[in-house]
Amino acid sequence: MLRPSRRSLLRFGGVAAAGTVGALAPARAAYTPDTAFVLLRRRWREVTAGPPHDPRARPYRALGRAAARHLATMAPRSSSLWPDEPFPSSTVTPGRLRTMAHAYVIDGTGLTGDPALAAAVEQGVAHYRRHVYAAGADPVGNWWHWQIGIPRALLDAVVLTGADDPALAESADHFVPPRRLRHYTGTSTAANRVDLCLVTLLRAMLTDDHARAELAVSALAPVLVPVSEGDGFYRDGSFVQHTSVPYQGGYGVTLLSGLATLYAVLRGTPWELADGRVFDLVERSFAPFVRDGACMDLVRGRGISRRSWGDHERGREIAAAVLLLGESAPAAYRQRWQAMVKGWAVRGTYRPMLEHAAPALHARLAPIMSDAAVPAAPEPVGHRLLPMSARAVHRRPGWCAALSMASDRIGHYEHGNGENPRGWHTGSGLLYWWADGHGDHYSDGFWATVDPYRLPGTTVSTRRLPDGAGEAWGGTRTPWRWVGGATDGTYAAVGQHLSGLESTMEAFKSWFFLDDAVICLGAGITARDGVPVETIVDNRRTTAPLTAADGWAHLEGHGGYVIPGQQLRTLRESRSGGGVRRDYVTLWLDHGVDPRAASYQYTLLPGADLERTHAWAADPGRVRVLANTARLQAVHVPARRLTAACFWNAGTAGGLTASAPCAVLAQEHADGTATLTVADPRRDLAELAVTWAAPVTGLLRGPARYSGRTLTFERLGDLEGGSVTVTLRLDTG
Repeated sequence: MLRPSRRSLLRFGGVAAAGTVGALAPARAAYTPDTAFVLLRRRWREVTAGPPHDPRARPYRALGRAAARHLATMAPRSSSLWPDEPFPSSTVTPGRLRTMAHAYVIDGTGLTGDPALAAAVEQGVAHYRRHVYAAGADPVGNWWHWQIGIPRALLDAVVLTGADDPALAESADHFVPPRRLRHYTGTSTAANRVDLCLVTLLRAMLTDDHARAELAVSALAPVLVPVSEGDGFYRDGSFVQHTSVPYQGGYGVTLLSGLATLYAVLRGTPWELADGRVFDLVERSFAPFVRDGACMDLVRGRGISRRSWGDHERGREIAAAVLLLGESAPAAYRQRWQAMVKGWAVRGTYRPMLEHAAPALHARLAPIMSDAAVPAAPEPVGHRLLPMSARAVHRRPGWCAALSMASDRIGHYEHGNGENPRGWHTGSGLLYWWADGHGDHYSDGFWATVDPYRLPGTTVSTRRLPDGAGEAWGGTRTPWRWVGGATDGTYAAVGQHLSGLESTMEAFKSWFFLDDAVICLGAGITARDGVPVETIVDNRRTTAPLTAADGWAHLEGHGGYVIPGQQLRTLRESRSGGGVRRDYVTLWLDHGVDPRAASYQYTLLPGADLERTHAWAADPGRVRVLANTARLQAVHVPARRLTAACFWNAGTAGGLTASAPCAVLAQEHADGTATLTVADPRRDLAELAVTWAAPVTGLLRGPARYSGRTLTFERLGDLEGGSVTVTLRLDTG
């Protein structure tokens, strides 16, 4: 173990009380402290330490044990700082130093304020800097480690412990010069930009550098500006990184956490942030993809392949960022967010949020969980369609479904750095769904063991693909623009013109999201790969009994399926991967080898019992399929007086006529009104005319012109695939 230097002991001798963050800031004898930076460093330590908490709680003791192990086993050599991590390591060695620094400032670790720990961090940082992260050294491997991962950890450790290492500033300047923040391009966008700003701000704290602090704050400005292409946030709530990967559950978490930290740390300093747009991101971009505390995999990119329960880990990180950001938000936001996160925690029973929380989350969540004045918000109900990222989430009482598609903007999947090499078909219409009691379905070994050619909801060519097929980092887009749909916030008509990954397969797929069902249609399924093409009705990780009959099937404890006029194939198997074995029940439709214009129709009934599944199958009039072709797919729901259609071309169905490709929802209401919702998934219509044969007598409100039962919408392409709804008056006489 490293022994503290006399200089360190002198500097830390003034620590008054363990856990009192303000007392951890050492006096600097070499110069007169800049009061702005004294405040900034104190705020950084306060935010890291978190609010007052029970120091006996598990996460603080666990942090202390980890730091104690690192302290006891540190053995500096020219080739390593720890024997099990030889240089050059990626971020493991800096991360251990950062863990030790966190144990120093966080109360309850058993090492809070320990001068020997602080001295070891200081000497460990200096050792790593001399042998690896020296000014003038050549970076090896991934740029991210040298410009973000390593400097963030080292600088954080130095600021938290108050170490004196001016040479680290030179190293940071070498690898992260100010010009990295000069242009908002390349690897200096979105989450990477926020990280680079954090590194620059920490670097400014080392030498009280006002210019760098100003740069760190001003360079954040582009992050919150809505984009129409590439990395960043879109008006519909989408967040994209790596140009074509929806990433709220990966880079997005990093971005939100970084912004929350910056808003909290800079509050009350000369660089306080005032842009309120960040507060709207929580409910528009992140909350739609969190269910019962877990972040849905369809916005986690290549991260889905890393380990089991990664979705719950990311959910906790989002919760931590939301609660921290709430400390800088107006009271109305803060109250809603606390109730929302408490609801996640109450319902998230598979990996209880508080039990598995890191110190930063635990300190903020524990008092909320015990505060009866903070309600646990229920799971919301409604539909969220994010066309710019080809994603949809449908929530109903007792169940939830989410859809992942690929388009001309969004890749089939992301692989890179050896991760997620078999995620080939996750953009081929993968339909996730959760009923009550199945919050762990995609968490516990699913991605390590599931058949990657048989993901639920997808239509795929069974042509064998190599690991990492297609361009890395999400560069697996399709040529098709018609991907998206229309939603009124309750129901939705969503479609995907699909091309198979490295395949000749083409298909037109539609999903109609209703109160208690998802109607799934496919048409124009064509391929010339010389292998069978399949549509996977479902692939459940379960040992539950399956009941199958003519036209329907039921999986006990999960839900039902209605498959009229088609032969449903079933398979029960046990699969291994990643050191675990899991059982699966697979249901699929075989379209044969090289199909020409094949089609399918099935209904998913999440959470339905055997009786309800049988009743649905016995009543084909519940939902009438009006069309299922490569030109048009449409359904009518008599009980809801609802017609929904995906027009791949101009056409007519169920009294609706569209002049151009579009998605439409039309519904008559009991109060004598009707609503018509339209969208332009291709994002290029200057004008769209929709004629409805309902007894419409006039337009009550909405952006359209009405004449003779025809509504004309202009410039739908400007909505970037978003929906527009008009309200109509009906003749009830």
